[in-house]
Amino acid sequence: MKRRTIPEINAGSMADIAFLLLIFFLVTTTMDTDKGIFRKMAEKNENPPQIDMYERNLFDININLNNEVLIGNDIVDVKNITKLAVDFIDNGGGKDLSGKACDWCKGEKRADLSDHPSKAFISITADRNSTYETYINVLDNVNRAYASLRNKLALNLYNKSHTALEEEYSRTKNQEVLEKIKFIRSKYPLLIGDIETTMASK
Repeated sequence: MKRRTIPEINAGSMADIAFLLLIFFLVTTTMDTDKGIFRKMAEKNENPPQIDMYERNLFDININLNNEVLIGNDIVDVKNITKLAVDFIDNGGGKDLSGKACDWCKGEKRADLSDHPSKAFISITADRNSTYETYINVLDNVNRAYASLRNKLALNLYNKSHTALEEEYSRTKNQEVLEKIKFIRSKYPLLIGDIETTMASK
């Protein structure tokens, strides 16, 4: 009796099919991408000066491993940081390094808040186990405080917000507009970061 032969399966096109499937999944699959913070970094200083300041001039924000936000020893809601930062920066309770008072500040001049916007440092410290999202939310609220103060002063002086001046300059590159922007920023300088300080008693 003659033995039947089993026909071979043509596998020549299997590699082409696998390659096409690989391309299909590469094209249709979406991947999460990390988003960074767009911020211009200060130039590196080989011998940074040590900053001496009174404790009242430091607004210390800490994020613990449970993503709780603490200002001093108090746990605060992230949504309240903008108002607290505005009160701190705009307090106007003292004078700048030249001995001039803040005649544009609208704060309550409290003894436990900053002397002057040019001395109002905000430090944000996060535990390494806290989430990136919490840090970004805190930073956004601090930036919102500066934006609010700058917009109010610009409206008072130029009948245009600081944001509107920035948009106008990006369109026109007008140097007069740029000088206005620089002036507003000098009144409320952005002082955010991790700062090595020596606290003085007062």
